[in-house]
Amino acid sequence: MNGIGNSQNITTHFSKYKNACRKYKFECILKKVYSTEPNPILKSNTDKKLDNENDIAKSPVLENHEKIFTIPNIITMGRIVGSPFLGYLIIQQQYSLALSGCILFALTDALDGYLARKYNLMTTVGSIIDPAADKIFITTLVVSLTWTGMIPFPLAAIFIGRDLGLSISAFFIRWNTLPEPKTFKRYWDLSLPSVSVSPTLLSKVNTALQICVISAALICPIIEIPSDSLWIFCLQCVTGTTTILSGLGYLFKNNSLKRIRYGKKK
Repeated sequence: MNGIGNSQNITTHFSKYKNACRKYKFECILKKVYSTEPNPILKSNTDKKLDNENDIAKSPVLENHEKIFTIPNIITMGRIVGSPFLGYLIIQQQYSLALSGCILFALTDALDGYLARKYNLMTTVGSIIDPAADKIFITTLVVSLTWTGMIPFPLAAIFIGRDLGLSISAFFIRWNTLPEPKTFKRYWDLSLPSVSVSPTLLSKVNTALQICVISAALICPIIEIPSDSLWIFCLQCVTGTTTILSGLGYLFKNNSLKRIRYGKKK
């Protein structure tokens, strides 16, 4: 009797175990059919591509912090700092000293470019502050010469209006090209460039003409010739035209600005 009872218990337990296995198998089948999670084995190539893109997007950006205090950049910054002093000399009618300062500034402008190319010291910051130094230099002298009546106001308005428009555009371009995260501190970090500037041929010609206009205005009182001479008037008209055209070229042509793209850490 005990043997028969034990065999019946074993049969009962086996049946319960078998039913439990069937129930578990059925639940597994339902989970596979109705599960919203994709099967890693059957995942499509598109899903794998999206996963890779998400991993790349989450990876930190490799940022290239430049060395900004190079010799050419220091020379350029010196021109920026010295521009107000030249303006003061013009207001004080020290035209000979102001003209000498302009010649010195022109030589240092050529010098920093030569050093940057010769010794491979070209930086993105330098490509920005070098034309900015020219604009500050020209704007300061134009304001001073207009104040003393040596340059007509309409021409000065064209010079300053063009540079003011480019400066405002530069603030927006800097913000739009700044890599994430965009913070106030990173915005003013010159060692973190986001765009490089390549001056156009017309812009170079215009800068040379503007310097000629300023030099002519300074030479007139030194050699005692009238500042309203015909050749000076023609020079001013040509320079005003190139100033407008070069400003429009910067705003509507994209080949002078090049965005710096950073790679991703792997």
